Amino acid sequence: MLISQRFLVSSFLVLFTALSFLLLAFSVQASGSDAVASRTESQSIIIQDSEKSYRFDTVPKRIAVLGWDLAEQLLELDVTPIAIPEIDDYHTWVVQPRVPVGVEDLGLRAEPNLEKLAALKPDLIIMANRQRDLKARLLRIAPVLYFQTYSKDHNNAEAAIQTYRTLAKLVKKEALAEQKLQQMQARIHQLKGQLQQAYGEQLPKVSTLRFASTTSVYLYGENSIAQYALNQLGIDAALPQPSNQWGITQTRVLNLRAAGQDTVLYFKPFEQEKQLKKSPLWQAMPFVRAGRTNSIRSTWTYGGAMSIGYMADALAVSLLEIAPHPIAHNAVHPTVYKAEDNGREQIKP
Repeated sequence: MLISQRFLVSSFLVLFTALSFLLLAFSVQASGSDAVASRTESQSIIIQDSEKSYRFDTVPKRIAVLGWDLAEQLLELDVTPIAIPEIDDYHTWVVQPRVPVGVEDLGLRAEPNLEKLAALKPDLIIMANRQRDLKARLLRIAPVLYFQTYSKDHNNAEAAIQTYRTLAKLVKKEALAEQKLQQMQARIHQLKGQLQQAYGEQLPKVSTLRFASTTSVYLYGENSIAQYALNQLGIDAALPQPSNQWGITQTRVLNLRAAGQDTVLYFKPFEQEKQLKKSPLWQAMPFVRAGRTNSIRSTWTYGGAMSIGYMADALAVSLLEIAPHPIAHNAVHPTVYKAEDNGREQIKP
């Protein structure tokens, strides 16, 4: 009987010890799994687009972009999309940065070629407002981020800068983004100094427009990239316009008389420019008679963050060409953004 009791106690101790080792092993394994999961989660990238937040465990490599401003944003982060719509027209209207050779053209921005897009097997699709009704179909191809840069409910220029920073976070180029933003601000400050040298401390009031025809124009006002760039240069609007989604107001050329002898600049390209300059209506404008009008080289007015700098540069060049005290032509240098992290210079004409 005593032997049986001792046997039972001994067996219990052995069983207890074995269970303890098993529990310890399970605990160590669980802790290891939790640590790996915690480490993976800490390395994840949380991105907030215009609708909600998304988590990315890795940096997307094959990104298709369906909006020009968003394509510009990625290119300015030294990231080349695998596909963009209407590349030839992009080079006419957006101009810079250039789209590298080898990027696939997806057709129209409003109706991109979804079969071609699917065949390219993107890791991520980034879309703009024009493609919002396609989101459900795009999601069958790849994850989708949606950015509405232009809206009546926010400041478009500030939204472009925020989107630039968000995309920089997505592709882990945050240091480069901040460097380029700082360089852009320094360049705008330099341009402001050149304008003050050419015009004196009192800079002219300026309005910008794009011709719809020889009798109709789109005036850029509040919430436009053009007006934001002018404000950054220390210049007020000659013909203030109310804020709206795109920052433009359509009006008749005849109504431009209200600018008086303030300055009016217009964007290229404009195919009917020669006819315009022969128009008695245009020639009768007070600002035309005073020599206070000029063209602006082709610059995208609905672009991303770096478009603000390109816009300021183009506006300054146009204004310096008609300034009362022109400075030397070689004093107006092309915009240069140097990407120190990859040792290359990107020179923007």
